[in-house]
Amino acid sequence: MRMKKKGTLVVISGFSGAGKGTVCNRLKEKYGYSLSVSMTTRQPREGEQEGVEYYFRDESEFLRLIDYNGFIEFARYVDHYYGTPRQFVEDELEAGHVILLEIEVQGAVNIRNQYPDAVLIFITTPSVGELVDRLTGRGTESPEIIDKRMKRAAQEAMSIDEYAYIVCNERDRLDECVEQVHAIIESSQTMTERNRAFIKTIQEELQDRTR
Repeated sequence: MRMKKKGTLVVISGFSGAGKGTVCNRLKEKYGYSLSVSMTTRQPREGEQEGVEYYFRDESEFLRLIDYNGFIEFARYVDHYYGTPRQFVEDELEAGHVILLEIEVQGAVNIRNQYPDAVLIFITTPSVGELVDRLTGRGTESPEIIDKRMKRAAQEAMSIDEYAYIVCNERDRLDECVEQVHAIIESSQTMTERNRAFIKTIQEELQDRTR
């Protein structure tokens, strides 16, 4: 008798600039995890591709999908909507795969309410100073947008306790961060909460055998 492999939903959140997207992509490349592509109403940044970083849609189409229950979660962040399409996630879970969701804090709480055994991980920088350096250093946003992101980070910091794990992504130590997250995902596979059916089978078989 073997434990049946269940699909695992892994929520990766973190401050803008903490590198959560890079961590997710590295996990996908190295370990073959499925990466759910979110939908957004913001414009693509230079180098971003449709269906790779995001599905880019206008606000009217996004709102129509909300009406049709097409997202397992969605949120508004710095003047734009972001959401996780439902069908892909449910298909991957049914197939027994590990699915990574890179989403914002408020969306993560919604995910946990729908999928209680989801694994919630928060990615942070080692200091606020480094967070500011990363946001200004990438040179893609105005000072006003960076200010909005820092104010949002202050709000997000108050919700870190909602996550089961926090992992620090230090500068030039990306591989260590990726391995820490991978180890968390691997260990989650053997949690008793995720293997109730297997445990019940063992309990029943032992009771029958010892009567």
